[in-house]
Amino acid sequence: MRASEIPTAALVLGVNVPDHDMTFQSLSELLQQSVTPYVASVQAKECGTLKHLMKRVLERLTGAVVVVDDEEEEEEAEQLHKSAHCSLGTLCDWYDAKTKKSSTGTPGKKRTSPAKDEQQQPPVVIIFKDLEAFNPRVLQNFILICSLYVQRLPLMFIFGIATSPSTVQHMLPHSVSSLLCIQLFQSLSCTQHLATVIDKLILTHNFPFKLSGRVMQVLISIFLYHDFSVRNFIKGIQLALLEHFHSQPLSVLCCKKKEARLNLMQLSHANVERVRKLPSFKRYVEKQEQQEQVNLLQDDGHLKEVCQKLMKDLHKYHKNYYPVLRCLHTLTSTLPRYPLGKQIRELHLICLEKNVWENEDYQSAMKLLKMLAKDELIALLQRCAENLQTVKSKKMNAAFVQLEELLAKFKQLDTAAAAVETVPTVVESITSPVKNLQKKTDLFQLQKTLLEMNESLRSKKRSPFEVLRNEALEFIDGLVRSHLSPPESQTLNEVCYFSSSATVRRHLNATPRTSIQSALSSPYYYIQNDNLKTEDGSVSNAAPDICIAYKLHLECGRLINLYDWLEAYATVVSAAEGKDQESDEFGKVDEVKHARFIRAVSELEFLGFIKSTKQKTDHVARLTWGGC
Repeated sequence: MRASEIPTAALVLGVNVPDHDMTFQSLSELLQQSVTPYVASVQAKECGTLKHLMKRVLERLTGAVVVVDDEEEEEEAEQLHKSAHCSLGTLCDWYDAKTKKSSTGTPGKKRTSPAKDEQQQPPVVIIFKDLEAFNPRVLQNFILICSLYVQRLPLMFIFGIATSPSTVQHMLPHSVSSLLCIQLFQSLSCTQHLATVIDKLILTHNFPFKLSGRVMQVLISIFLYHDFSVRNFIKGIQLALLEHFHSQPLSVLCCKKKEARLNLMQLSHANVERVRKLPSFKRYVEKQEQQEQVNLLQDDGHLKEVCQKLMKDLHKYHKNYYPVLRCLHTLTSTLPRYPLGKQIRELHLICLEKNVWENEDYQSAMKLLKMLAKDELIALLQRCAENLQTVKSKKMNAAFVQLEELLAKFKQLDTAAAAVETVPTVVESITSPVKNLQKKTDLFQLQKTLLEMNESLRSKKRSPFEVLRNEALEFIDGLVRSHLSPPESQTLNEVCYFSSSATVRRHLNATPRTSIQSALSSPYYYIQNDNLKTEDGSVSNAAPDICIAYKLHLECGRLINLYDWLEAYATVVSAAEGKDQESDEFGKVDEVKHARFIRAVSELEFLGFIKSTKQKTDHVARLTWGGC
């Protein structure tokens, strides 16, 4: 890098990533903690001209009010004592004062050479969050000006790019880009960030709160098909957490093992009755003997003692579930066509729904594993052993020891000698029926010969490697059947698992039109005014004007006569005012009612329910159908 070049990092974040602000905020904090305290972040919407860009940079770095030349003189006079002029010369003077103050603040240290001092001076980092949105002319002029101050100011740029690195070449001509020493950096994809979040928050036994399969599917679908936002995915988990603890009184048991025991012994009689009503606990009671059933349904103390054991079993289930899940994913994630999914979250969703070993894809995956070579199988089993070793559990420790023994047997095999001994018998067993096959044969004879070949292959002696490979896969299959049963099979799973996917979908994936129609049809749901209560689904005459106008427009066809609509509206409003229906004033349109009606119609037009039309005079066209 030449001395006249400005070090520049081009950070490619990718398209459709709403988490850019959070990424740059974390980057700024990290730079301020470990590299330099002088970091400024700017956006295109606040830097329309060169003066405003310079002003934002100086304000973010110095923290002082910066005066632009075209501002009024009165404002300059008021802020003269605390303002700074908008130029890089001012920034250089400020930086020199700051660095000299920090260098002279420790008089006990020995002075170093000037060249070494320059190297130790912290750089001034300017982050352009959305490079594509900046005015190219403004950006070019700013870089040209900054290049004149490189000797006095250690500047560094960070370009936030959403599309392609070629954006820099399109926006900056060679005369400007040659002043930059650009290094390209590629951010991780949002799906990789999602995998990290799921691995740290969901696929762990350290957090007792869990999500059911349907809730997980809703959150992942919103992420993949709507926003690609990891931050929104985390907010979805937080929403599910709040809903679980708000709607489930027994969520007091959703905590660490020791705290759950204490809370369990302090349960009130009402909460004990809630435990008895849990579907999983009912299934548990039905499996017990008659006397035990009576004790569980009548004796609160006995139920609490039993629930302590059940909660302990639930914690053990979670502790053993995730290591075995990772082992199964390790074995199947590299198979052709990914029968159990490429990502571990896909396998986790399958295990949450039903017994994974009953799945046809699981059976096909086990068949493919029986075709693996020795080196591939040993490498996968070693990774499985690493997953089992990280968990402190008796069953997982025993499984780890058994898997290590299998790996030791694999290493002792002499596959080459075994293959030499078995080749002649295999060839002979396969070719012997073919020798007896006639040149011209019928379908029956061919079928008979193929059956004999199949039986000979089954009856032939397997090699030691094949025997050991089958033993290892049977061991893995036993772990899967023992520890990967769905959570619904566990008693008291409702305490830890949140399963209301409709609630999450309603809050995170809302449908605006449906919500608006519900609000206009049933205003009591939002306003909570007793005067708006109705039983037959109609709108009260005391409802807001827009609700009355909306309900009346539902009774019309494609074209709505404005005068008839106004007459009907005036009749409903007159009834709300308590006027006598036989009087002449009832249903009469005055200026106030006319104005209220016009406002209600304008609001409906703004919301997209109606539009003006030229087909008929004094008519509007209806745009929505099938309203609530």
